[in-house]
Amino acid sequence: MIDDLEYNTEREHLIIPEYGRHMQKMINHAKTRETKEERNKLAKAIISVMGNMQPHLRDVPDFQHKLWDQLFIMANFELDVDSPYEKPTKELLEERPEPLKYPQNFPKYRFYGNNIKTMIDVANTWEAGELKEALTYTIANHMKKCFLNWNKDTVEDAVIYNHLFELSNGDIDLRNSEEELSDSTSLMRTKTKYSSNNKKGGHQKKNQSNRQRKRY
Repeated sequence: MIDDLEYNTEREHLIIPEYGRHMQKMINHAKTRETKEERNKLAKAIISVMGNMQPHLRDVPDFQHKLWDQLFIMANFELDVDSPYEKPTKELLEERPEPLKYPQNFPKYRFYGNNIKTMIDVANTWEAGELKEALTYTIANHMKKCFLNWNKDTVEDAVIYNHLFELSNGDIDLRNSEEELSDSTSLMRTKTKYSSNNKKGGHQKKNQSNRQRKRY
């Protein structure tokens, strides 16, 4: 009896371990049948058992298609049966995906962020007028704020206008504008104001919660 014991290290490697070794043996048995009619009958029975083992996936689209693909994968693509779907190939399964291309969005001015480019592209689609002019100056002010977050020193408006002209590919030109952007101190003061209010509110909340505690 001891000599008949099997250990997992000595058994066949399971291609999809989630279905267990008995399912793998059923598929291997179906591969040995001589007639295609018998193999088709066994394949449908195996698909039914596989579906019962994963009832939570019955509402997933193409559930049956996935089961048939898994059947051929577990059979090492050596099971000759009639499938209601296109049979997968071993080459397609082993094909390595193409490497993803990392986006390179103006690495020269990364401190502005990717949203600035989107805002500039939207502004270029607008017709000339007061709304477009207001949008361009809003973008310029936001660029100045982003610049100050990256570099705490003051920045001249001419620098922002030059960067905006470059990022818009020359479509937005404010370099000769007499309009001045928001002052650097006011942009930074707004950030400090909100941060101090949050801290103050946090202390008040903490004090209020302490007052409500029962003291013994």
